[in-house]
Amino acid sequence: MGQLDGKIVVVTGGTSGIGLATARRFRAEGARVYITGRRKENLDKAIAEIGGDVIGVQADSANLADLDRLYTTVTDHEDRIDVLFANAGGGEFATLEQVTEEHFDTTFNTNVKGVLFSVQKALPLLNDGASIILTGSTAGSVGNEAFGVYGASKAAIRSFARTWANELRTRNLRVNTIAPGPITTPGLNALAPDDEQAAHLRDTLAAGVPLGRMGRPEEVASLALFLATDESSYVTGTEIFVDGGANQV
Repeated sequence: MGQLDGKIVVVTGGTSGIGLATARRFRAEGARVYITGRRKENLDKAIAEIGGDVIGVQADSANLADLDRLYTTVTDHEDRIDVLFANAGGGEFATLEQVTEEHFDTTFNTNVKGVLFSVQKALPLLNDGASIILTGSTAGSVGNEAFGVYGASKAAIRSFARTWANELRTRNLRVNTIAPGPITTPGLNALAPDDEQAAHLRDTLAAGVPLGRMGRPEEVASLALFLATDESSYVTGTEIFVDGGANQV
């Protein structure tokens, strides 16, 4: 018997990294899982990898029409949502001198606008007592060089969780943020221009982690599962770090 048997879950950005690992874990725990991804090829691959009762919707979370189509798909299946994991996001390095309007808009559209409207548009479909999980980052509370716009976007996510936990309390909707540290994902590797520099980036990040290694997407998925279930029934409005102690000690 799975911890999410009979539950309906939506995971945005579910085709790789943390989103894929979490969608896979939710499905293994018995949930029907809806995932989104911007690229059909990646979406089809993720659906095949997860297997079972998973429904993919090609969507960009920063595009409100795409979000409408996502939730229409949920409605068409006569489902209501028990867990929403607003995970889609991304970032690029840029110092203050290097930041362009395009860089800013791309980051905030995906990481802030996309999360806000993913949650807002889900509200009519969320069951009372549902869990809303947001993907933040340790970058939202420290000053990582050349990561200022990304960090600011994730600080906004932390603020959203606090506010929404207050605003949605009458429906017993819990809202929490997961703040991953250095996790080995395709998104992190893409920050470097080639494989050699990506390996150097991972080594550099791991050297600053008290546990002495990079994290795995599956380790973040385990926390997401905790927040998705009644095991976390008295947890809301908080930010929980999954960073191997990197930003804690």
